[in-house]
Amino acid sequence: MAFSIQTNVSALTAQENLRVNSDFQSRTIQRLTSGYRINSSGDDAAGLAIANKFRSDIAELTQGVRNANDGVAQLQVIDGGISNISKMLDRMKTLATQSSSASFTGNRATVNAEYSQLLTEIDRQAANMGLNNAGTYNRKLDIYLGGATGASAPSNAKVTVDLSGAVNTVDVAGLNLTGTSVAAAAVDLGTAKVGSVSADETFKVTVLDSSGASYTASLATAVGGGKTASQVVDALNTLISQDAKLSQAGVSFTLKDGDVYFGGNSAFYVTSNSVANSLIPSTALNQTNVGLYHDEQTITASTGAGSVTFKTASGEQTTINIGGADSIDTIASNLNKGLNPLGIQVLQYGGAGVGTLSFQSTSSFSFSVTGGTGGMAGLTSATVNADLTKSPTAAAETALSRINSAVSALGGVQGRIGAGQNKLNYAIALANSQISNFSAAESQIRDADVAAEAANLTKAQVLQQATMAAMAQANSAPQAVLALLRG
Repeated sequence: MAFSIQTNVSALTAQENLRVNSDFQSRTIQRLTSGYRINSSGDDAAGLAIANKFRSDIAELTQGVRNANDGVAQLQVIDGGISNISKMLDRMKTLATQSSSASFTGNRATVNAEYSQLLTEIDRQAANMGLNNAGTYNRKLDIYLGGATGASAPSNAKVTVDLSGAVNTVDVAGLNLTGTSVAAAAVDLGTAKVGSVSADETFKVTVLDSSGASYTASLATAVGGGKTASQVVDALNTLISQDAKLSQAGVSFTLKDGDVYFGGNSAFYVTSNSVANSLIPSTALNQTNVGLYHDEQTITASTGAGSVTFKTASGEQTTINIGGADSIDTIASNLNKGLNPLGIQVLQYGGAGVGTLSFQSTSSFSFSVTGGTGGMAGLTSATVNADLTKSPTAAAETALSRINSAVSALGGVQGRIGAGQNKLNYAIALANSQISNFSAAESQIRDADVAAEAANLTKAQVLQQATMAAMAQANSAPQAVLALLRG
């Protein structure tokens, strides 16, 4: 190699090694101070992409665990509310058992007042919990946790707790307690044995709605195919619970000793399309509320004005005028509105414009007709006395049976909520395990090995010091040329 003062190759080599050693020392210091092996994509591009995916999954799972814990907390709140409803059912069962005894000599109306308040409170608490019909939580609850991979990721990332449908409602309608009472007796619709039902059945039920107008609904249910009598009655009561006006009237079918009963808290009229071997025999096709004081009247279209004076057994009375041009529908409506204060209900059955009226009350009454030729035609004065002695325990016995079913139904909802809590807790355990494992995997890629980097820092410092010393020697080497020039 030529001996040159123009280009100091040794010094240049030392400078390059000093730069390399300085970069090495800088990277080592950066890794030690940040704690990361990868501080920029240039450090490890492939590793950084994998580590970022792990970090994204960890963020998703962390929030998913919070979501699931929120879900568990809400289910615990609902579970507490259901436990409270269960206690109210216990009290209602106590009241129904008390009223079901023929030896009870107290006031059943007082017992029923508490029973009715408990029904109202069940509805209020069910609405507060969101487990009434179409309530906030009466649906499928999808709780997103994340952590799923592959083609099934969208569905597997969620945990579903199904509280949808009528089977998961805990209000009065959902527990099939609508219209139950421990005071008023059930009304006998006939004594049909329904142990072997082989034909379909359609009932037409007429009741009074909240405005005092007559309302008719058809209830059709398939009773063939080996269904038991209890299943048929339950199916009919389900249809009633789905009709707001029938539910409000408090009518229901009941079964006792193989006989079908139909009753309600207000005036009713029911017909059946019964045929041989069907639910109700032909001798009981058309039944008004025969357990109440009632009178059936048929009138024609009005052509002359008149009045009707009604009087109760306690002496209350009222006179209702009927206009000469009033239609039958108007006559029925006016009678019903005017008689409501006396506790007398007027039901118009058979359809709109049909002049068949049923006067129904819980006590005896009389009425007298004055004047009129058209609208009054067929309406005759009458004294209405009881034609059926009602059992004082029948309604309470029916309520007791329905409460037993409600306890079972409530237990089913409670079981599904408990299963949902356990399901979420298992999902939380898996998500926490994934967070730990994903964090460990990310750490292997992204985090710095502090021991190795500390050794590298010592190495970098020694190399830098050696390079500096060597550079000093390389810079002084050209001075040897002066010895040649001194000659």
